[in-house]
Amino acid sequence: MPATLIQPSFVSAALNFFAPPLDGSRPFVDFTGPVPKPNHPRETHVVQIENLRGNEASVSLDTAGFQFYSEPAKHKSFKNDEEIKREYYPESTELIKRLTGASKVLLFDNTIRRRRLGNSDADPSNREPEPFVHGDQTAKAARNRVLRHLPENESSELLEHRFQIINLWRPISHPAYDWPLALADYRSVDPEKGLTPVSFVYPGKEENDGREAMGVSYSPELKFKYLKGMTPDEIVLLKCYDSNDDGSVAIMTPHTAFQDPTTPPDALPRESIEVRALVFYDGSIVD
Repeated sequence: MPATLIQPSFVSAALNFFAPPLDGSRPFVDFTGPVPKPNHPRETHVVQIENLRGNEASVSLDTAGFQFYSEPAKHKSFKNDEEIKREYYPESTELIKRLTGASKVLLFDNTIRRRRLGNSDADPSNREPEPFVHGDQTAKAARNRVLRHLPENESSELLEHRFQIINLWRPISHPAYDWPLALADYRSVDPEKGLTPVSFVYPGKEENDGREAMGVSYSPELKFKYLKGMTPDEIVLLKCYDSNDDGSVAIMTPHTAFQDPTTPPDALPRESIEVRALVFYDGSIVD
């Protein structure tokens, strides 16, 4: 019997995109106050987002910049940061190594997001889903991450080979019907026209060790995807940077949380964890 074809399904949603500063200045986000303040506006556009449930194999880390897997976690509580680092970090490190074939993986931080109705981000441990299309790292910021987290004698050698920054994103506690994660297929991204480095400004510094994110401008060519109702047993590996920039693979993934109009009315507020990893490979020397 021939395999049943899964017909694509789409939702319409408003996403927020980068726009350049009105005064023509260099774009940045100011973190010197209690609330981050960007010096650039955002543009809202309604886009079609494809639900890949049943078509997960149509994307991969190298083609689209992200890949879905069914990988239950041993750690379940996600309540205590020390426990997360002691229990969830080691299993996530081994998981990323197994799924990517990397020779070395180093987790350098994590973010837990718990959306709370009517609650602000006054508590720094309560991070809301980020409703802005962005990339987490520029090439400059990615290289600086390696230099920041590894000793010089080791980082200089590793930077001669292919490396990546990959986020492992997972719902926690319950399925993520509420404010799920939308990801742009890198094959639809114009890296020359659609991506703009955005510097981070911290107290006492113009830039904190070269930390930069990537602003993503709207284009009707962008193709957004998501996996509806991801469960805590499902993950997505999301590529933030790849030093292989010869055009043969995706080098990053624009992404954002979004308000899905098909979210069930009784869906619980989204809770998720993302761990960020430096991922290194043997063999592939960077030109």
